[in-house]
This record gives sequence, C-alpha cells and structure tokens, in this order.
Amino acid sequence: MFDSERLLIDNKTLDLVRSYVPGEDALAAMSDFFSALGDGTRLKLISALSITEMCVTDLSLSLKINQTTVSHQLRNLKSIGAVKVRRQGKVSFYSLKDNSLLDIMLKAVNFVS
Repeated sequence: MFDSERLLIDNKTLDLVRSYVPGEDALAAMSDFFSALGDGTRLKLISALSITEMCVTDLSLSLKINQTTVSHQLRNLKSIGAVKVRRQGKVSFYSLKDNSLLDIMLKAVNFVS
C-alpha cells in the first residue's frame, strides 16, 4: 500500500477481512475445484450421480455422452475428490463422494435462475 493511501474501513473490519480470506493453499485447491466444475459434461455427470451411483455405460447411455468422454471426465472428478468408485467384479460404479457437492450444484442452479 502506498503511503498516501488510507483505508476507509476500520481496523476491526480489516482484521475480519484478512482472517476470512482463505490461505494460499486453500485458494489453490478451491481454484482447481471450480475449474473442474467449469465443464458442462462434468456438471451433467455430477447431476446424474446425485440421483444414484452409476457405471460408465449407464452414464454414457443415459446422458448420450461417448463412453471414452465419460471415463475421462470421471477421472477428472475423481482427481478433485468429487466422486468415489466402488468396484463390483469388472464393473466400476461411481457416486458422489460427499453430498455437499450436491448443495453447491443446487445453489449454483438457484444463483443462475
């Protein structure tokens, strides 16, 4: 801050602002998280998985998305901790790792509506 610049907020508010802003590690993780959600295909997958766990084939046929694309996008979602995998024989079933992601999705829908 330049010497000639003065804050218009009081010190208590300044301290509150500084304590509220996440640290650099958290900001980087949040940025990765929101970047991962910045894709329509991934949003469709999250929406479908909010209903029930599904395998790649079911997701592909239900959402009319190529299986290779579904697999690739699920890997992206898994890498940010958004989905988990349960294997049953040769079939992998995907589901949301945490229902808080559904809350974020619902809030986003309300925000843009």
